[in-house]
Order: sequence, then structure tokens, then C-alpha cells
Amino acid sequence: MPQMAPMSWLILFTLFSFSLILFTMLNYPFMLQSNPSQNSSSSLTLPSLNWKW
Repeated sequence: MPQMAPMSWLILFTLFSFSLILFTMLNYPFMLQSNPSQNSSSSLTLPSLNWKW
């Protein structure tokens, strides 16, 4: 089975790097989360955890 030429590895590396950069650039706005307002954070109540061994 013949080995792959180094030029093909370079093309594959460039293709995958470009696709990774493009994917992250397109998904960046969806990964940003807006900060919750102060009023909504005060209304949240967390249940207390009672550990019973």
C-alpha cells in the first residue's frame, strides 16, 4: 500500500484547519450568553442540600 505524499498531508491539514476556524467563527455568536439581570438572580432560590449518612 503506497504512502501518502507529504503535499497531500499539507493540503489535508490546511483543509481541516480552515474548516475548524470557519466552524468556530460561525458558531461564536451562538456561544455568547447574555448576563442575567440583578432582579432575576435574586428571585432564584436554591434548595438546601441536607446530607443524611
